[in-house]
Amino acid sequence: MKTDREIEAHYARGNLLSRLNAALRDDGADPDHPSMEALAPYDQFHGRGLEATLEIAELVQAGPADHILDIGSGIGGPARYFANRFGCRVTGIDLTPEFCDLARHLTRPLKLEDRIPFEVGDALAMRFPDASFEGAYSMNVSMNIADKGAFYREIHRVLKAGAWLVLSELTKGEGGELDYPTPWAASARTSFLSTPEETRRGLLEAGFDVIRLHSTIEEARTFGARSRAMVERGAKPPHRAVMLIHGEIATQAMANTSRGISEGRIVPIEVLARKRSSPSQARRTQATATGD
Repeated sequence: MKTDREIEAHYARGNLLSRLNAALRDDGADPDHPSMEALAPYDQFHGRGLEATLEIAELVQAGPADHILDIGSGIGGPARYFANRFGCRVTGIDLTPEFCDLARHLTRPLKLEDRIPFEVGDALAMRFPDASFEGAYSMNVSMNIADKGAFYREIHRVLKAGAWLVLSELTKGEGGELDYPTPWAASARTSFLSTPEETRRGLLEAGFDVIRLHSTIEEARTFGARSRAMVERGAKPPHRAVMLIHGEIATQAMANTSRGISEGRIVPIEVLARKRSSPSQARRTQATATGD
């Protein structure tokens, strides 16, 4: 699809491995044997980086017997964190082949490749059989997906009954349209933000119970202020993934996002949901959601 090609082109700029290696060397790390700590500023390509990954991990229960799905896995930072912390298997899918190639490359020296396969995939048409996973998460992905209902239904399909879903996303606030570029889109053509309430309603209609949905706008503002203070002191910010991925447009993209959050036009949220375990439960919750 043309939109998919535009989205992929926004993220894939080539030479990503060489740019990452140069950044690691500048940090004093060994690019051939990077630790998870050395990679963390670069491989957590979503708002607030590792801080947000730690938060969503606290929302779930996972163990060595579980198989987890990472939807929009980027270069693999969250998947490696989940696999290392919980001992579980994680399958990552992403629309961008360059991201998947680098994710595999970075996973091998950490000796996690047997538990974390990465593959190119479409979140609206995943190759997995029904009821394949004990849990799933997705971080800063739905902003590129116009049909949120299809997205939530496809996640619902591949999850087992009672499985959890965690989303860390940017949603639409009040105050008008966004300024572009942003880290997820070069223009409004590939940017599709829902409101928090539309997100809740879409998940309910897809067959999930929404256990928790809350704004993290204050956390985002605090993180931004802390990062700016570090730069003003001459230090590197804790989250450098946008600079790595987007290069020359990164500064403007981050400024536009920061301004959108500060003005309330963008509202970051975290969601914990669970796939309903029975059709009767689904009908009851659906009736509640629609007001029937």
